[in-house]
Amino acid sequence: MNVIDTSCWIEYLMDSSIGNIIAPVVENPNELIVPTITLYEMYKKLTTEKNEDYAMKIITYMCSGKIVALDSDLSIMAAQISRKNKLPMADSIIYATAKHYSAILWTTDKHFKDIPDVQYFPKTSS
Repeated sequence: MNVIDTSCWIEYLMDSSIGNIIAPVVENPNELIVPTITLYEMYKKLTTEKNEDYAMKIITYMCSGKIVALDSDLSIMAAQISRKNKLPMADSIIYATAKHYSAILWTTDKHFKDIPDVQYFPKTSS
């Protein structure tokens, strides 16, 4: 199973070199776990930078994976992860979701650089 962080969704949509590496993962929705906070982040970014129709097209595709809402157990787990790894709230929720489902987290977010079960890609450009 795989969790794609917002940063890697964006790389995929930009057809970047990182996006090309993760394409087989993104394009296998049967193996995708999608935290609802990632839907929030993607919708917000895409409606700001593109438009609502484009955003909804991407959100619809993301929803072909397993959508995971934040519940009380994930909230507590995320808070523990945040404290231990000094991660921001959204990142800790995304990582807690990946851990809960024994999934690999795919990201370009440097907060995750040395955290287990993360496939981290350093960004080569802004």
